[in-house]
Amino acid sequence: MTGTDIHTVSKALGKIKDPQSGKNILEAGLVQGLTVKDGRVGFAIQTNREMAEQMEQVRAKAEKAARKVKGVVAVTAVLTAHSDQPAEEPKKTGKIGGHGVPPPPKPKALPGVDAVIAVASGKGGVGKSTIAANLAVALAKKGKRVGLMDADIYGPSAPILLGLQGQKPKLSPEEKIIPLENHGVKTLSMGFMVGDGQAVIWRGPMIIGALQQMFADTDWGGLDVLIVDMPPGTGDAQLTLVQTVNLAGAVIAATPQEVALADVRRGVHMFNKANVPILGVVENMAGFIHPATGERIDIFGAGGAKRTADELDVPYLGEIPLDPALREASDNGTPPATDPNSPLGKVFADLADNVMAQVRQN
Repeated sequence: MTGTDIHTVSKALGKIKDPQSGKNILEAGLVQGLTVKDGRVGFAIQTNREMAEQMEQVRAKAEKAARKVKGVVAVTAVLTAHSDQPAEEPKKTGKIGGHGVPPPPKPKALPGVDAVIAVASGKGGVGKSTIAANLAVALAKKGKRVGLMDADIYGPSAPILLGLQGQKPKLSPEEKIIPLENHGVKTLSMGFMVGDGQAVIWRGPMIIGALQQMFADTDWGGLDVLIVDMPPGTGDAQLTLVQTVNLAGAVIAATPQEVALADVRRGVHMFNKANVPILGVVENMAGFIHPATGERIDIFGAGGAKRTADELDVPYLGEIPLDPALREASDNGTPPATDPNSPLGKVFADLADNVMAQVRQN
């Protein structure tokens, strides 16, 4: 947006005071990672654990000030405990073997959401987001009230997959984010907050803060199921998600080759450590059907995900073929699950049934 740049946003943030130093938050060096692009603003405010509650009020004021700048259409403001100073020696608390390490936070239920299901993968490039989007649409086609949170901060793809590119969520009177909706699925994605092709270059604590804010500041209305498209991998961001919200279970996406299945094992191990039920493993890119001969060609191997599921004693949820129609539909923002009578639509309808059967069992 014309007239909106880092200078104008900084001027607005300069009116917010740091309660400790009395300086404004810019002079106090509390603002980190300020980005302004196409009217979308993102930044973090540095704090420590002792000041977190008080600084949350500062964060809210700073977000409100940035949102009032002419031309600003979206603001993502988070608290971060990151510091370039050496960490203090942890105090001895007697907890967890006397090492002074506090227990992880207890996950909380999301108000108005009956079940939260994570779709995860141990590595990127396995089609996790495509599975998450189509699973959400398939559940909506079955009459469920469904939401999709695109928590893949590094590569948000829900706007493309669900045909929501270029749209921006609005705020409720209570200043909660109102998700966008298409194909019967309410959707929130970091892709709505940053421009197309723009990278989110944030430190780990800033990403964690953004994920926590997405959960805390979204008005989902009422949902039967919320699908969370997790970031790939098994690092801090993933652990933060499983410790923030009470999950009904996790679906692990995989491809057939052995190198990908090693990452499945790590993903299952992470969720087991966090006491999150494994709803099952789904194999993507399972086989290519030659359009002329009808012959199945297993480009990436066959049956690897099922063997791994059996090895780990977790459910196997089925396979999704390597089909050019899936790629084309995804690029067009019309997920195959929108037509449950089509061959691909039936695959995702069956997946939705299998997932919900496991949720009921757990």
